[in-house]
Amino acid sequence: MKNKYEDLKNHLFATLEGLLDEESPMDIERASAVAKVGQVIVNAAKLEIEARKLAKDSSVNIPLPTFYTEENKNQLNQSDP
Repeated sequence: MKNKYEDLKNHLFATLEGLLDEESPMDIERASAVAKVGQVIVNAAKLEIEARKLAKDSSVNIPLPTFYTEENKNQLNQSDP
């Protein structure tokens, strides 16, 4: 499975749309579960980015999550820790 950050955003917005659907609203517990899983994914990505920044000046190669595009990787490599 190769998910991208865009996929996560799409799922979270679909959840929001499901909650706002007046005819058949999404179950609150299900929406809450989706939001919690999304937050875990975001937190894991933040941790991986921070590790990458810390390792930037060393010979350690820490791979980024698969949902980052080449553009995201290039921006990260240009940023300061």
